[in-house]
Amino acid sequence: MVMETNELKSRCKQFALRVMKLVRAMPSDRVSNPIASQLIRSGTSVAANYRAACLAKSRRDFISKIGTSMEEADESALWMELLIEGEIMPASKVTALHQEATELTAIFHASIKTARLNEQG
Repeated sequence: MVMETNELKSRCKQFALRVMKLVRAMPSDRVSNPIASQLIRSGTSVAANYRAACLAKSRRDFISKIGTSMEEADESALWMELLIEGEIMPASKVTALHQEATELTAIFHASIKTARLNEQG
């Protein structure tokens, strides 16, 4: 299934908003605060970098920017795994958002592969 640009823009924005909601629900302590800071940065960066990729000046620029989106989505997944495994947040509050981070990572990875193939051909 090919996802339209506007659909993916919306999905990335919704991901950022859901990350914001999760971070607001996190406890405030010495362990949680640094994770919250990293998660809010990486989670909102997914959408910002995807929007930048949509305005890329070249295929190489697109690949670079979407690569950053992929890295940030994967990093967000790591922070969520730490929230669950570190028993900071219940899995029930994090799992669906973690799944979305994983899916976005896969979508961006596939986009990079396609762009690289198109660059060669």
